[in-house]
Amino acid sequence: MYLVGLTGGVATGKSTVSNLFRDLGVPVIDADAMARRIVEPGRRAWKAIKNEFGQCVFHDNGELNRAALRTIIFEDEDQRQKLNRITHPEIYREMCWEAVKCALSGHQYIIMDLPLLFEAGVMVPYMHKVIVVTCEEDLQLQRLMEQRHLSERESKLMIGAQFL
Repeated sequence: MYLVGLTGGVATGKSTVSNLFRDLGVPVIDADAMARRIVEPGRRAWKAIKNEFGQCVFHDNGELNRAALRTIIFEDEDQRQKLNRITHPEIYREMCWEAVKCALSGHQYIIMDLPLLFEAGVMVPYMHKVIVVTCEEDLQLQRLMEQRHLSERESKLMIGAQFL
């Protein structure tokens, strides 16, 4: 099985590249999708986030309030690291299981969409090749503000959390 890491800053076009590979029949395992899965109510990461950050980062129905959590973690590096220590191992575990399933299904190539590939460093040794997606900074900022309905300040904080 040949693993290709796909990385790049938020709102640079990774999803477009992922979709091109999907259209060619190459499976794409998306870290962001895994991140959403692991914080579903009742899951291990969900419980750990609740213990660490409290009820203030959850909606009344028990779902994670991403906007509230984002405000905390992009303002405070220590809080972001706490969240990463909770979520990253769970994300990698899910991604590895998905890769095993793809391999057992006969896929020879797998794209691992890992926005924080280099920042986290954990998965780098397992990648046979790495594709880095990039775009102009002003376009990235505009896309992020439009796609996620964030202010310019919030968008810059999010971009700043990545070093690509």
